[in-house]
Amino acid sequence: MTIRLSRRSFLAASGAAAALHPFSVRAQANQAHLRLMETTDIHVHVWPYDYYADEAIDTAGLARTAALIEGVRSEATNALLLDNGDFLQGNPMGDWVAYERGMEDGQMHPVIEAMNTLGYDAATLGNHEFNYGLPFLLSAVAGANFPVVTANVATQLGDTPTDDETLVPPYVILDTVVTDGAGETHPVRVGLIGFVPPQILQWDRSHLDGKVEVRDIVETAEAYVPQMKAEGADIIVAMAHTGIGAAEYEPMMENAAIPLAAVEGIDVILTGHHHRVFPGPDYEGTEGVDAEAGTIQGKPAVMAGFWGSHMGLIDLMLERTDAGWTIAGAEVEARPIYLRGEDRSVEPTVESVQPVLDATEDDHQATLDYVRRAVGKTDAPLHSYFALVADDPSVQIVSNAQTWYIEQMLAGTEHEGLPILSAAAPFKAGGRGGPDYYTDVEPGDIAIKNVADLYLYPNTVRAVKIDGATVREWLERSAGMFNQVTPGEQDQQLLNPDFPSYNFDVIDGVEYQIDLSEPSKYGSEGEVVNPDANRIKNLTFEGAPIDEDQEFIVATNNYRAGGGGSFPGADGSTTIFEAPDTNRDVIVRYIVEQGTVSPSADANWTFAPLEGTTVLFDTGPLGVRYADQVEGVTIEPMGEAQEGFFRYRIAL
Repeated sequence: MTIRLSRRSFLAASGAAAALHPFSVRAQANQAHLRLMETTDIHVHVWPYDYYADEAIDTAGLARTAALIEGVRSEATNALLLDNGDFLQGNPMGDWVAYERGMEDGQMHPVIEAMNTLGYDAATLGNHEFNYGLPFLLSAVAGANFPVVTANVATQLGDTPTDDETLVPPYVILDTVVTDGAGETHPVRVGLIGFVPPQILQWDRSHLDGKVEVRDIVETAEAYVPQMKAEGADIIVAMAHTGIGAAEYEPMMENAAIPLAAVEGIDVILTGHHHRVFPGPDYEGTEGVDAEAGTIQGKPAVMAGFWGSHMGLIDLMLERTDAGWTIAGAEVEARPIYLRGEDRSVEPTVESVQPVLDATEDDHQATLDYVRRAVGKTDAPLHSYFALVADDPSVQIVSNAQTWYIEQMLAGTEHEGLPILSAAAPFKAGGRGGPDYYTDVEPGDIAIKNVADLYLYPNTVRAVKIDGATVREWLERSAGMFNQVTPGEQDQQLLNPDFPSYNFDVIDGVEYQIDLSEPSKYGSEGEVVNPDANRIKNLTFEGAPIDEDQEFIVATNNYRAGGGGSFPGADGSTTIFEAPDTNRDVIVRYIVEQGTVSPSADANWTFAPLEGTTVLFDTGPLGVRYADQVEGVTIEPMGEAQEGFFRYRIAL
């Protein structure tokens, strides 16, 4: 049973105490201060714990965000706590509930348990709420002690949005009592309407096809807002699980916060989906946005990061006139649960609220058991000791999973049928991380936490469309990993120490050689430094020289597709699919579906032969166990190297 914290017990639990906000202090007899608190993109991060790494963290967790809530409430005479979607999926706790425990009638989802404990006033659905199917979603939100609203998802369409039969209520009007500056109480009717990206029909086609329809966000808002006003809403808050994207409206936009803010009658915008912070520098220079003041189209707006990293705050000074309540002033901030130093160190600003941990303790322990248990098997070792010198099994499984996922996502779209390539890079490959900083999973069981060893970062999957000539240039940029060598000379250093391993993309689906006698075409920042260089030789697709005019889909991640590493063909303009799923989640799903994976490297890339030439490279000492299994190169152990590494010679 959920115990909702009283004001006094929460203050005791969180140690919160604060002075009133200036709006509460300055409010006159006809004015009242209303504070809106937003969480967004929690993704089941109730505990401050990284289940993949199997360790506690200070940068996430609704239990930590909770420490801000009553302090925030105590600064205002009136406050509402709202969640902006993506709460049911996104970490192993969510997967454990969905795939293992299930949601039988009467069972509580742990994130709903936590939200009930904290006394949420309302929530909207995000796109990830649909990842486990409609029965799971509806069973989970049935346990909420607060309304869950979304206006643009319908089980049956009507002639207009207001005629639709929506999956959950489209909006709610809360009868809120506010205290004005003279101490008098007044009713204020706050309308809350929810929205989700229309792309859920693409992202979760298998769950939603034939079961729901989705409308455009702005079109839906324009239909419902007048109805909400007619029903007596004084203030209308758009709880929009959508990002801050283009200012110019386009039908069925995924990131529609700016056009949505222009809809007459909407007073406040809660945003999310982007996993960013607003107000703040992330959106500086965006048309229609004041990134410092926290307004979109002049209206107060907030985006509270992700995983509980921030509490979004919008303070409204309401003023009562003959026409009703209006907004006389507003202040916006995103309050963090931690600070990051110049050296990237993390300093927590709050501690977890114990009642939230207590409410979900059993679920947390069950999740720990889940991530430590096998979800599949590998019949080959997954290691990265030789990932920078030969095709590698730890990179291969990432490529395989990305290809498997993108094939499903593009089925039924205009891009179905185009050849799919997959770009992936080794993340744990020694370097500054030291001689133990390598992926190393032995054949046999794979636990979910092993996936963090395969894929370090919480990137999301992307697909870009480029031609064969750009595939070649992408690989030329990647080949900057290596120093130029002189043919016929012995024991030259192979690796460029200034080139990060995460920029060494291997592209699966094509075959090629890298000619080290040529200089790198691209410099360390992706600039062209040797325009006539051509390290990539014998580039083929399906056994024939690649057609430089042929179109290809390349599966990659959001960092690369958005311009990270400055790769040709990957600057954001070529992206044709932005997945709602992380690469980690895709790898887990791939392993679960396959049962046993066979990620043996297929040696689709090698070094071009250079007669009488040898090079040296260093790797972790434990790699000796796999040295005789490396495909495509002849390597010879040379003994210990500096700082605990082990040296090998490659005969080119």
